[in-house]
Amino acid sequence: MNRGMRERLTARVLLFDPQGRILLMKGRLPSDPAAPGAWFTLGGGVEAGETVAQAAAREIVEETGFEDAIIGEVAWRGEQTLHDRKKRPVLFKESYFLARCGGGEPSRAGWQALEREFVDDMRWWTLEELAACAEPVFPPGLAEMLQRLLAADTR
Repeated sequence: MNRGMRERLTARVLLFDPQGRILLMKGRLPSDPAAPGAWFTLGGGVEAGETVAQAAAREIVEETGFEDAIIGEVAWRGEQTLHDRKKRPVLFKESYFLARCGGGEPSRAGWQALEREFVDDMRWWTLEELAACAEPVFPPGLAEMLQRLLAADTR
């Protein structure tokens, strides 16, 4: 039996509108609900029978209501250890997808109980606003990573 840390395959989404703004959510971790919130990308866990790209598409619809998103390639992959509600470590294996949609006001209608409890805000950011953000942003250095990514994106 594997006694190592639990792993969670996750799809993260770098969702941009036609103005080149990225949609981020602000929330707190279930393991530390009293902590100040941080801004982070859309996304969540891959469900049984799903590919990571299918999970990214599902998460966009669930978290924003946008059904017109076009998902591109994986921009980068990463891993981080977070803790669940019971303070057990979980290794998150993350794939970050570049995606674009028509923009507009996101809907929270598809949010699950966990999102309703721990997500405090959701808004579009320009890269300049993100680079100047004084609040925590995950992953760290996201504005710089996005600037490099978009400079290389020829679509």
